[in-house]
Amino acid sequence: MEHHHAIFDRHTVRLHRDRAADTLDGVSAILEEAADRLIERLDDLTRSFPLALDIGGRGATACSLQMRGIEVVSSDLSPRMARHVRDRTGTLTVCADEEFLPFAENSFDLVIASLSLHWVNDLPGTLLQIRKILKPDGLFLASMPVLPTLAPLRAGFEEAELALSGGVSPHVSPFPTLRDCASLLQRAGFALPVVDADVMDIRYRSGLALFRDLRAAGETNALMLRDRRIPDPALFPAALEGLAEKCGDEEGILSLPLHLAVMSAWAPAPTQPKPLAPGQFTTSLRDALGSPD
Repeated sequence: MEHHHAIFDRHTVRLHRDRAADTLDGVSAILEEAADRLIERLDDLTRSFPLALDIGGRGATACSLQMRGIEVVSSDLSPRMARHVRDRTGTLTVCADEEFLPFAENSFDLVIASLSLHWVNDLPGTLLQIRKILKPDGLFLASMPVLPTLAPLRAGFEEAELALSGGVSPHVSPFPTLRDCASLLQRAGFALPVVDADVMDIRYRSGLALFRDLRAAGETNALMLRDRRIPDPALFPAALEGLAEKCGDEEGILSLPLHLAVMSAWAPAPTQPKPLAPGQFTTSLRDALGSPD
């Protein structure tokens, strides 16, 4: 689908994930911790989830689900990443665009997306599809980077480019807020939506180490409005200097926490609790609190 106001170049997103299929070992600790933190939410629930769909989990999510005895179907936009997940986990793996999920309605007990939906242009449409492929009372779990993730890097690029050329082009993706994520779940028609904040403390010895991790994970610039010309040779050194000034300590270690929205919501079902409508309460607040007249 062509989006008239597309933010991300989906072809480039796929190419970045193709390349990252061979380099994930360098960022496996981050991906696995993010997946484990998300899937730990299942430990608070008493019900079981026999069949799960893992969207874009790069192998980390599927492994964690398998350890809990859950049958997993994995999907990824990238053919090479899909093969990587299949070879690593042995799961049934599908190469599929998150914006056009090729699954029948009422197929899965659980759909989970760990660090994989922030490159989607039509996020409301994708969430609507996820709700539809869930069985009634099925669970959706996702984690997504939110502001102020990578804010020092964004500012470093903007200041450096402005000083060098007098203009600014985007180098870092726009991230949503927690409130944005809650609104998206409600808009998609999920029941009982909850959005929590989580923070992963990530530190780097240099800005170059950060760039290596972003590339290894397939997370480099894929914005439609990115400048496709060869950059000024002074741009990246200047941006890295600005980054170090903003988040480096006395020893030069950079603190770049990953701020996450952790989303959970349910496909609607008749058995779910529903809030009472106005006027249905039969007990006054004074009586409930035992307050004297």
